[in-house]
Amino acid sequence: MSRMSLHFSQRLKSVCRLRIIQQHMMSSHAGSDVLLERVGNAGVITLNRPKALNALNLSMIRQIYPQLRNWEKDPEPHLVIIKGAGAKAFCAGGDIRAVTEAGKLGESLAQDFFREEYILNNAIGTYQKPYVALIDGITMGGGVGLSVHGQFCVATEKTLFAMPETAIGLFPDVGGGYFLPRLRGKLGLFLALTGFRLKGRDVQRAGVASHFVDSEKITALEKNLVDLKSPSAQAVAEVLESYQSESSVDKDKPFILEPHMENINRLFEASSVEQICENLKQDGSSFAQKQLETLSKMSPTSMKLTFRQLREGASMSLQDVLVMEYRLTQACMSGQDFYEGVRAVLIDKDHSPKWNPPTLEGVTESYLDDCFKPLGDRDLSL
Repeated sequence: MSRMSLHFSQRLKSVCRLRIIQQHMMSSHAGSDVLLERVGNAGVITLNRPKALNALNLSMIRQIYPQLRNWEKDPEPHLVIIKGAGAKAFCAGGDIRAVTEAGKLGESLAQDFFREEYILNNAIGTYQKPYVALIDGITMGGGVGLSVHGQFCVATEKTLFAMPETAIGLFPDVGGGYFLPRLRGKLGLFLALTGFRLKGRDVQRAGVASHFVDSEKITALEKNLVDLKSPSAQAVAEVLESYQSESSVDKDKPFILEPHMENINRLFEASSVEQICENLKQDGSSFAQKQLETLSKMSPTSMKLTFRQLREGASMSLQDVLVMEYRLTQACMSGQDFYEGVRAVLIDKDHSPKWNPPTLEGVTESYLDDCFKPLGDRDLSL
């Protein structure tokens, strides 16, 4: 490479680096992408990027985490409420495009984002005060990490939950390896591999949300919570249960996957992803064929990482799961499928990713072993 082209390449890299940093930090200056307020007896966090479906970026994480810690130490507030601005989403996920750009350039954002996000997830999972997530709208990926690990997670008929990461060459992170295998039967593994979308009351019926409240009552519910004189966990639970008992939306509709739970438990009971696919193939029912078709589009590497992640995570603490998942993110950052998945789904939107390797058989056990190995002094520390 000539000196001129080398200089140009370095300059281009610097410009890209600057753009990524600006993209992540510019709104933190005004604090407008997340609102942190004391209202009555509560600390209220509002994810405030409605045009971006409240997608979580590093600047937001860096504002929420210290505030959560301060509120935890402070005798007041007595509880924390987190919600999303706008009518569409609680939080549709992490700012994956920026992480992808950084990963391609070897920038630290690819480490910093996941590291700080998981530290925040752990803070929520171990929070010493009642933590109430109002997931009134789209809740995926990073939004799941901000909600499911807290003491209370309130779904509405507008909630749309999914962990669709196998479609973008990633895996259901933010502690997915902890809560998914703890759902009943093989439901968590099914949701993790297929990215199946749960809506409304089904989010609670699946065991993801703790409560269900009609969307039109959320404002009143929030007011009741912030006005509680002594908001203990029991007092918060009683308020949530009173609202839930008044809810009539979809009350008589059965859980959408109930007719299939026996099949899910049978077909996804396997020692490998290959065996799951074989089970689906042999079964031949329309439900099995549909799942097989879905899995055929997913990253083979992601599916195998996810299968082992959930198997290991079933007997781990949340902290150990997050340390494991951080290792997996760094493996994905140094691989190919994550960049190809983001290109196909989020950038070019052709939905035709070229996975490498293209088959499950091509993803070796030794490769998977390497992905799960400790990172030494680069490991996540909680």
